[in-house]
Amino acid sequence: MTPRPIAALLSSPAFGIFARALLTFIFWGAGLDKLFNFGGALALFEFFGVKPAVVFVPLAIVVLLAGSAMVIANRMAWLGFGMLAVFTALTIPIAHPFWTMQGEQRLFEFHVVVEHLSLIGGLMMGAILCWRLEAERTGRR
Repeated sequence: MTPRPIAALLSSPAFGIFARALLTFIFWGAGLDKLFNFGGALALFEFFGVKPAVVFVPLAIVVLLAGSAMVIANRMAWLGFGMLAVFTALTIPIAHPFWTMQGEQRLFEFHVVVEHLSLIGGLMMGAILCWRLEAERTGRR
């Protein structure tokens, strides 16, 4: 029932790469920003109490860039999606603890957390879909 042009687009490998790059943009963009603004990343991690920042910033850069690359390349994408989902989940208690806040700040951070949870759901769906594609391609289940 899918119109032919839509089916062609959805089955296009180039469209898949574009979609995965777009989905992970928030992560590889943040990874590149931290890489090229290392001092700012250190200050940000220290602001949020993540210490020693000099250890955790490089780890975050690796997770953000490697996880994104795995997803975009669709190689062990399930692991890349998982890395990005766990990273996103960890940012909630570290950078967005709305339950400790009052007023407008609490509401703003609550909405950020809701967006993070929705993104985690999207990453989970991506992991499922990429795993199924890999299983079909290799004949494993």
